[in-house]
Amino acid sequence: MATAAAVMVRRTPRALVQYAWGVVGYNVLVILWGALVRATGSGAGCGNHWPLCNGQVIPLSPSVHTVIEFTHRCMTGGSLFVVIGLLAWTFRATAKGQAARVLAVASTVLLLNEALLGALLVKLGYVTGNQSMGRVIVLSIHLSNTMLLLAALTLTAVLLRTGQRWHDLGSRGGRKLWALLGLAATLVVGVSGSLAALGDTLFPASSLRAAFDQDFAAGSPWLLRLRGVHPVSAVIAAVFVIWLVKQAKRADAGQLGVVLLGLLGFQFALGLLDVVLLAPTWMQIVHLLGADLYWVALVALAAQVLWPQPIPKADSLGPASLKVQ
Repeated sequence: MATAAAVMVRRTPRALVQYAWGVVGYNVLVILWGALVRATGSGAGCGNHWPLCNGQVIPLSPSVHTVIEFTHRCMTGGSLFVVIGLLAWTFRATAKGQAARVLAVASTVLLLNEALLGALLVKLGYVTGNQSMGRVIVLSIHLSNTMLLLAALTLTAVLLRTGQRWHDLGSRGGRKLWALLGLAATLVVGVSGSLAALGDTLFPASSLRAAFDQDFAAGSPWLLRLRGVHPVSAVIAAVFVIWLVKQAKRADAGQLGVVLLGLLGFQFALGLLDVVLLAPTWMQIVHLLGADLYWVALVALAAQVLWPQPIPKADSLGPASLKVQ
């Protein structure tokens, strides 16, 4: 006889799960357009005005830089609407105590913080050719928040599908520590990669040899000498991925693990190509797209390894039963 009490939770509509993944995809597009803003030097396209653009609600006779920056602001505004929609729908379609509600709230908070950090960069003039330490600090916080936002949205989609409750999420201490260290290392990879791209934009090299000379020359800007952090942190994070994929086989998530390994190899290839081609704008965008897809897959796989739970079939009928020990 089972000793656990069955707690009935409302079945998550398939449409909501699909919408949640759609929100993840839309925010990836917002991130890519933000990289285009940086790579093209369009951060000051709306002047130091925020939320207005050059003092106008809709800019008249805008320059190319203004169009790029204003488009990014519109996309960010759209993200606010779709995330709030996800929050409202999640609370309406799930039962109290389900983990997806917590992550939907976290996603909303992180998105609001994202908008504030973006506004801070504009108001403080940390855009275009600014090379100050203040820009690097605020930008690093901004980039970290962006990755955490994407992770929270991914976990919202994953937990909407599994229907797990917040107090049921747990893992052994050693496994959780490995996961946190690995995700933190990957976060460093993402932030250092964006700072390296900023260095490529501010200090373009004429050749591959000149780029290497910039990295090690005593008189080079410190932003260029920090570029070495990116490949080193990428190798460290790759060790965690290998461990995670091994764990995934035990958690019956081997297929996603194979996808993650493929994305990891693809990222290393793109990184080398980025260096060889001297980081043209289009290559930076492609590299960032691969990084975002890799991060989403990594977070999703980590969730399956840390919180193993049979996933209900999408076409199943009736409420799902979760066992509470």
